[in-house]
Amino acid sequence: MGWKFWAGSLALVLLVFLVYSPVRSYDFAYYDDQDYVANNAHVQAGVSWATVTWSVTAMEADNWHPLTWLSHALDCQLFGLDASWHHITNVLIHALNVVLLFFLLRRATGAAGRSFLAAGLFALHPFNVESVVWIAERKNVLSTFFLLLTLAAYGWYACKPQIRRYLVVAALFALGLAAKPMLVTLPFALLLLDYWPLRRVEGWIEGPKQLPVIQAPPAQLIKEKLPLLALSVVSAVLTIMAQRNAEKDLTIFPFAARLANASASYALYLWKTFVPASFAVFYPQPFEALVVPPGAAVKGAVVAGAVLLIAVSLLAWRTRWTQPYLATGWFWYLGTLVPVIGIVQVGGQGMADRYAYVPLIGIFVITAWGGADLAERLHLATSWRQALTAVVLVILAGLSFRQLGYWKTDFELWSHTLQVTRDNYRADRKIGDLLAAQQRPDAVQYYEAAAKIAPWDPETRVALAGYFQDRGQLKEAIQNYELVIRSAPDQHPHQTTFAYINLCMIFGKLGDLDRAHEAFRQALRIYPRGVDLIIHNLSLVVAVRPSDDGYLGLGLLLEQSGQLPAARDAYRQALALNPEQPQAWQALMRLASENGSGDNAARSN
Repeated sequence: MGWKFWAGSLALVLLVFLVYSPVRSYDFAYYDDQDYVANNAHVQAGVSWATVTWSVTAMEADNWHPLTWLSHALDCQLFGLDASWHHITNVLIHALNVVLLFFLLRRATGAAGRSFLAAGLFALHPFNVESVVWIAERKNVLSTFFLLLTLAAYGWYACKPQIRRYLVVAALFALGLAAKPMLVTLPFALLLLDYWPLRRVEGWIEGPKQLPVIQAPPAQLIKEKLPLLALSVVSAVLTIMAQRNAEKDLTIFPFAARLANASASYALYLWKTFVPASFAVFYPQPFEALVVPPGAAVKGAVVAGAVLLIAVSLLAWRTRWTQPYLATGWFWYLGTLVPVIGIVQVGGQGMADRYAYVPLIGIFVITAWGGADLAERLHLATSWRQALTAVVLVILAGLSFRQLGYWKTDFELWSHTLQVTRDNYRADRKIGDLLAAQQRPDAVQYYEAAAKIAPWDPETRVALAGYFQDRGQLKEAIQNYELVIRSAPDQHPHQTTFAYINLCMIFGKLGDLDRAHEAFRQALRIYPRGVDLIIHNLSLVVAVRPSDDGYLGLGLLLEQSGQLPAARDAYRQALALNPEQPQAWQALMRLASENGSGDNAARSN
């Protein structure tokens, strides 16, 4: 690589850091960042053997990605909970990905200008803002880093197929899967690269090769991918195990709705690529309310999406000899999106900006090579091509900078999401949470709006019930918790358990001990580990923010779980904060009478 490559790389890196410079003042986002870093004691402990052991066995966040956990742990060890440095690490990894992509395209094709444009589109497109600015999406930029290293090693292997080189490819691929399992389709993507730009397929495509690769029959190329495919299968199994609870959301969305959403999403990702506007942190599933048999809207979405996919696929096939980049780029886009396109629905989103980070590399390649071919047909001078490239990148940089601004605060992020999407129950709920944390009475409006849009969503109903519970409106809280329990409890064990636990505390506060005991028993039946986790988390909360109601609730849960000494301590803490707390007095007297030491217990308080 000559000085032009390094100059171009430096320019791209400087543009990335310039566009993303505001992240230095950003905090953790109120959306998964708590689970990944801000409230994760394992991650905050830094890198140690205990952290390594935990990361390998952890299934938190519905994923198996130990390398991502260790990356966050390293940040905590180096920077503590200074969110600015966690953001900067994401930006740095993204910048490395940009340079790697530029290097790989330049090395494999020899086309410096086209490679620069494709890398520039990847660097500055607003579609990628979410993956870079969102700390919890470290897994996306980190896995892509190892993906690109895997591609580099694969090119090295293709020039001289040897077992030691293949092992390097496999090791890097395994590290990528350990950062995010979305890379499971890479073995198939490597077959596309065998076709173009590597030109490894014997008898398929001739012409000058930039790399001195050794060609092989198609069957042999497929066979050599089998060990990598085995790694993909292992990763997929681990992911299914981690998402075994999340996957139960499948019953919410009929297959027809998921198929319609997948077809529409393929088209929407393309539309937003070329019309970069209205990006949001959460897009609701547009067909979630539809049921089988599918209505006209479902059929229309499936047909329209299918027509687009078939038409472009046929065009890519017909031009496979003259414009091979179209076939590789298009089928890269289609294939790498498969794990997250929504046929297997996990969560309520219809699509997500972060899912496009790797797939759109294929579209950027098509854009760069196709644009250059068009410029050649129009006989555009080099200066005009360079000027157009600069204009496009500057516009994208400006759009990304604007999109980045919406991530400055949680309220701005979710307010913007509410503005650019329709019927977004997740955005309504998140804004309700933010307002409730400020003791704002208008929070209930957003909770109720979310519940009206998504009556099937237990998290929304739990949030509304919690709002009423915190304000002493216990009748309304009970009604909403019971709605959660009645809405298919076995499909939502976490939320159902949480609802039962809160009912236990409410009934205990009301003095209805029989119903409190029954609620606790049901919670144990559904999710015993969840009960222990809730008690542990509540003990942490009251230690940081002491309140008599908090300690009273903790005491009730500890009493129901048989931890009587700890329950007494919690009741005493409640009385220390509020000597007039009648339920705590009654609980202490009840415990004292049960073990025959009522007088001593009463005197000790």
